[in-house]
Amino acid sequence: MFSEPWTGVLPATLCPFNQDDSIDEAGLRAYYQYLASVPGVTGLVCNGHTGEVMSLRNRERSRVTEIMAEEVGNKVKVVTGVCAEGSDEAIDQALAAKAVGADAILLMPPHHWIRFGRTFETAVGFFQDVAEDADIDIIVHQYPAWTKASYSLKEMLELVKLDRVVSIKMGTRDMSRWAYDYLKLKAAAPEVSIISCQDEYLLATLLDGADGALVGFAGFVPELIVELVTAALKGDLKAANAAQAKVRPLSQIVYRFGEPSSDAHQRMKCAMTLMGKFPSMHMRRPIRQLADHEVSRIRSELLEAGFEVVA
Repeated sequence: MFSEPWTGVLPATLCPFNQDDSIDEAGLRAYYQYLASVPGVTGLVCNGHTGEVMSLRNRERSRVTEIMAEEVGNKVKVVTGVCAEGSDEAIDQALAAKAVGADAILLMPPHHWIRFGRTFETAVGFFQDVAEDADIDIIVHQYPAWTKASYSLKEMLELVKLDRVVSIKMGTRDMSRWAYDYLKLKAAAPEVSIISCQDEYLLATLLDGADGALVGFAGFVPELIVELVTAALKGDLKAANAAQAKVRPLSQIVYRFGEPSSDAHQRMKCAMTLMGKFPSMHMRRPIRQLADHEVSRIRSELLEAGFEVVA
């Protein structure tokens, strides 16, 4: 279905937890198997924001990656998020992921950049450090343009020169820039895929210029997202709009007309559990559990939208 490397649909995965906050490894294995069995899913991405990476210890991040590699590494690409404040820590995480079977890392910007910013040399140097010392393929995680961690087009054009950069997860969230940046980057490095991570603008970004999608929503309803992405990339607007009509009510239940966030991921986990496709809606602290009235509201909205609720 998707013949080019690092294209297609790559779900950003949730992480199930037991009531004592430990990782539900059996539930995680079953979840990965389910996602990887969906035709059109070309890779899975763990340890992203959808997977509550901020709450996981480094050894747990490595274990989550290892479980993914064990379960589906022979079927799809295995990608793990690397979230670190400095080059050395990022390299350590990348090497740990590589040791347990990861094919690539999703390299997030150091989060102190969001507050303090950084220079061009620091932004590019961060990727150079990890690429050279970890020697693993890298997906660039582009943050929204309103943050100080977002990469300029000039910076991205420098990043795609690195041999280990294979894709950009484009989350600029500035539609006036989308097609311009896409065309410039593809002209400079046609082998580097540009994949949308804009769940709330997914169809628009796919039609404007993208090679696939790396979104948390694909870890929720992978069949629908594959249907949407396939139709959009084929230019079949009628089929794409039909798929979008199925996705829209679920998107409104989860995102509430906003961007992906911790509470949105919480609603996603809740909805998926209610639909019988996930073992538990339990979130890792410091996030508190959804109130009963919020769970009831999500259940009612799922039923109203025509989806089966079994839990």
